Amino acid sequence: MSGKEKTACGPVLEPHQVIMRPLVTEKGVHRATRHNQYAFEIHPQATKTDVRRAVEELFNVKVDKVMTQTRKGKSRRYRYRAGVTSNWKKAIVKLNSEHRIDFF
Repeated sequence: MSGKEKTACGPVLEPHQVIMRPLVTEKGVHRATRHNQYAFEIHPQATKTDVRRAVEELFNVKVDKVMTQTRKGKSRRYRYRAGVTSNWKKAIVKLNSEHRIDFF
């Protein structure tokens, strides 16, 4: 399937288009070691099923649960101008207890 085709809820995205980057933060490392949960920045139009499919294909793991958040942009100032950073979408993926992803 190409990225141009549409489903009922939006375009069909390839796995490398769904996951934009892993979020490696202090809180994320804690979640990964204790709860086997990993955070990713994802495409704004990606659904939970898209994220599940992408993580399973790209990292060869079994996903138990996917939680998504739409993060609002923050207001920023530069000299005399005010602006807003763009909104972005985040996914927290809980893996099966037998699987792990190594980012570090």
